[in-house]
Amino acid sequence: MVDARIAEFRRLHESGCFVMPNPWDAGSARALAGMGFTALATTSAGFAWSVGRPDNSIGREETLAHLRVIAGAVDLPVNADFQGGFAAEPEGVAASVDLAVQTGVAGLSIEDFSGDPADPLFEPGLAVERIRAARAAIDSSGTGVVLTARTEGFVWDRPDIYDAVRRLSAYAEAGADCLYAPWISSHEHVAAIVAAVAPKPVNLLVNKPFITLAEAAALGVRRISVGGMLAKTAWRGFLAAATEIAELGTFSAFADLPDLNTLLES
Repeated sequence: MVDARIAEFRRLHESGCFVMPNPWDAGSARALAGMGFTALATTSAGFAWSVGRPDNSIGREETLAHLRVIAGAVDLPVNADFQGGFAAEPEGVAASVDLAVQTGVAGLSIEDFSGDPADPLFEPGLAVERIRAARAAIDSSGTGVVLTARTEGFVWDRPDIYDAVRRLSAYAEAGADCLYAPWISSHEHVAAIVAAVAPKPVNLLVNKPFITLAEAAALGVRRISVGGMLAKTAWRGFLAAATEIAELGTFSAFADLPDLNTLLES
């Protein structure tokens, strides 16, 4: 039987355009849930930074524990940044996905980053089989968790929109419910991906102010996420305040701070 949050997450992908911001811990998740957002997503980068490590350094067991924390902190659907499924071969991806769907998430993404910055993308045939394996694992679970397939070329300095379109089209045919090419940053590229995989929905990462919600919706984007950008914004404030203390011995950043106890009361 499909969980109510999974059913709601699927409904959100049927029409319109919604923003799915990315908390990095239970507190930020609860704060975002209280602001009227309809769904949330984890961020591998934001979580890694919160435990003092760079992105792409967190293993499967830590990630699964983190997914349980975020999904358990809110009543909203949560999409998991599940990186590459913590395996190269399709069988390993399927085994990881089988564990992820048990954490309470309503969706998860699988990317095609190989783990090697010098040769960053899995070859297309293997990449497709990995998505097919993730699809089969979700179907076998009976959960209905939404599967998002990501292509990482733009993240790893391979900004080829034609390759991104080819890959996402193949991932859609392999069973992905939603398609995603992080770090695209032009309206033309957004429109090209939306057209290529239609009628399946597209997730757009907004990691710089190149587009508005209204503009993305007009291009046919169904879902917007922000990755580690909210976490970076929080780190910017923290680092600026700490730098002022260290270098000037002043504390002006402590003026007009939010009442977090009231914000997080339940």
